[in-house]
Amino acid sequence: MKNNVSALIVGVVFAVGLAVSGMTQPSKVIGFLDVFGNWDPSLMFVMIGAIFVHFISFRLIVKREVPWFSENWHIPNRKDVTPALVWGGVIFGFGWGLGGYCPGPAVTSLASLQTRPLIFVASLVAGMLIFRVVDKKVKFKK
Repeated sequence: MKNNVSALIVGVVFAVGLAVSGMTQPSKVIGFLDVFGNWDPSLMFVMIGAIFVHFISFRLIVKREVPWFSENWHIPNRKDVTPALVWGGVIFGFGWGLGGYCPGPAVTSLASLQTRPLIFVASLVAGMLIFRVVDKKVKFKK
């Protein structure tokens, strides 16, 4: 139960941070990606802030023997770059650039009750379901 409560609290903090920084607005993402036009660097500052907080807090948190809400750590240890990783990044980038939404801000934007985030999230879920079917048949290297 405490895992679910902590996940809810972290999710709410993340959503509030996205909303306060304006990152739920696709125009911010598109403005950031428009480096040769009307460039908006605000997304870069949000990313730098997030990286800074993670850089400091991660080092403090992993000094604990076990995490607060689990019996063991779940830290990825793979560092290899696979074709699936590269292609996934390319597809993600196209979706991000064309839609103006990253998955987190898109889910947060559902609270606006606007059609655009609803269509984006529905498409995101459809893509995840299609991947499950394709992955079972193709067996991407993991």
